[in-house]
Amino acid sequence: MMKLLNKFKSRRRSLDDLVFDSLNTVFMLLLCIVMLYPMLNTLAVSLNDAADSVRGGIFLWPREFTLYNYEHVFGQAQLIQAGFVSVMRTVIGTALSVFCTAMVAYTISRQYFVLRKFTTLAFVLTMYFNGGLIPTYMLMRELSLIGSFWVYIIPGIIGVFNLIVVRSFIEGLPESLFESARIDGAGEFTMFFKIALPLCLPVIATISLFVAVFQWNSWFDVFLYNPSHANLSTLQYELMKILQNSNASISSGSAADAFTRSQGGSTSEVVTPTSVRAAMTIIVSLPIICVYPFLQKYFVKGLTLGGVKG
Repeated sequence: MMKLLNKFKSRRRSLDDLVFDSLNTVFMLLLCIVMLYPMLNTLAVSLNDAADSVRGGIFLWPREFTLYNYEHVFGQAQLIQAGFVSVMRTVIGTALSVFCTAMVAYTISRQYFVLRKFTTLAFVLTMYFNGGLIPTYMLMRELSLIGSFWVYIIPGIIGVFNLIVVRSFIEGLPESLFESARIDGAGEFTMFFKIALPLCLPVIATISLFVAVFQWNSWFDVFLYNPSHANLSTLQYELMKILQNSNASISSGSAADAFTRSQGGSTSEVVTPTSVRAAMTIIVSLPIICVYPFLQKYFVKGLTLGGVKG
């Protein structure tokens, strides 16, 4: 009797697991569709003829395939230089920001640091109060950062939110690791580079992605500080100007003159603000999409990558 009862419970449990797995699979598939559809739709619009896209009805694949939308965007003379500046800004800005943030976070995570609470409070206050746009511009001018590449890097070299995240991560590390190193004669720099930094790879990878996305997508600081310096313009700023020009031309009624390429007297290929916007979205999103899979594995790591022997 007990065997039959156990067998019945086992079958019921298996049936419950099957139902749960089925519902979970369906839910995850629907979630993937909801998340992927906007990107796939944007890709389809960017690869579709602009005049045909005005009719609507573009979903997952282009109805009239064309690469002219991308040709129009990449045909801008300033785009290559701007792309190089954006790459350099992203690489240098991310590396310096992550390193400085990690170093300051390690400092304020140490219990024996005398100014620990004051320094933390000073950083946190900057999240709620700032000098405003005009005082900030005047400060950049006094620091001789206007017209300089470093105006993209230095002002945001330490993000307070990222600082708090890294500090909390370091505080969660076993203190015995640092105590053992200190007994062996290690200094603060040795403990930071040999213990804290290697164990912080998961959170370092996370904030690296945050900072890289911020640096790659930024254009407003270019508009504020370097609008007349073509050699310091970024990809996002140039694409923003292309989109503004397309919208302005549509509004002024000169869309045919501005967005039609003549081929032997015929006007067979045009672009619209919608097609330009779709192509720009794909262009600026592709580098981040390519980088993300290499950092994703660190997001699921534990708080430590090592342990303490008992």
